[in-house]
Amino acid sequence: MQVLRPEQVSPPDGGTAVTIGAYDGVHLGHRHLLSLLTERAAERGLTSAVVTFDRHPATVVRPESAPPLLTDVAQKLELLESCGIDLTVVVPFDRARADEPPEAFVTEVLVGALGARLVVVGEDFHFGHARRGNVALLAELGLVEGFEVEGVALAARADAAISSTRIRSLVAAGDAAGAAAMLGRPHQVRGPVVHGDGRGRAELGFPTANVAVPAEIALPGLGIYAGWYTRPDGTVHPAAVSVGRRPTFYDAADDPPAPLVEAFLIDFDADLYGEEGRVSFVERLRGEVRFDQVSDLVDQMHLDVEHARGALSGGPGTPSTAGRS
Repeated sequence: MQVLRPEQVSPPDGGTAVTIGAYDGVHLGHRHLLSLLTERAAERGLTSAVVTFDRHPATVVRPESAPPLLTDVAQKLELLESCGIDLTVVVPFDRARADEPPEAFVTEVLVGALGARLVVVGEDFHFGHARRGNVALLAELGLVEGFEVEGVALAARADAAISSTRIRSLVAAGDAAGAAAMLGRPHQVRGPVVHGDGRGRAELGFPTANVAVPAEIALPGLGIYAGWYTRPDGTVHPAAVSVGRRPTFYDAADDPPAPLVEAFLIDFDADLYGEEGRVSFVERLRGEVRFDQVSDLVDQMHLDVEHARGALSGGPGTPSTAGRS
């Protein structure tokens, strides 16, 4: 898959079948639409293309209420490539782009850069200044510019539409299994492994990989999870993962620390500092609890590890059992 900016693109021979969107999470609803896109492209001999953005448009349009992201740009591009897309165009999104009329976006990107012959979008798709662009306007412009438009109904699961907004809510609630059912995989966070408080090995007997997740990425609700830790070399390790504020050691009533992602790799011991860790959340084991004695915390951590081991016994890619509260 090629990844280019609009100014780097020349219309492919024969034209393109294009979709447009933030594609945060590249969830099962997105994959349904992308599958239709690649089918239509193959049927018509077109290049399949995705137009997405270098940041979520909400961070520019309404930064005070911009949602946390399910994927950063790098992970999003990896997921798009896994869907068999030929070409992805990453559009820089700034204030000028937000104020651009939808007609200009169509002329510059869809027609000028990509030579669009078919545009496939969700039936609720909006774009351009004040969200004035929609499927009807695309169809109107397509009559002039020579492309067809197909609006696709949102995919649904368990009587709920699959959407990035819904998945963010599930992630925030700690419903790892529910989020995975809509994503088609466990929710994953990434970041460098950094030094923490130094308690893990010395005081608790559980050395953890402290993964510094960027602030804009959605973290699961506070608690203990069974999950998988993926190293840069591609090896995957079962892990008991804490997303928490460490209430046994810090008084949340004073100045609560930011949530920290700490992964204890089961039956593994090596120096992970500085590498990029990828933590995938499979099942929530319990909520975060403050213990009066450190020894009580250690006892619970031993139980957490065994519960995580059991939840992950089927190996990566195996659906989790029902979550524990």
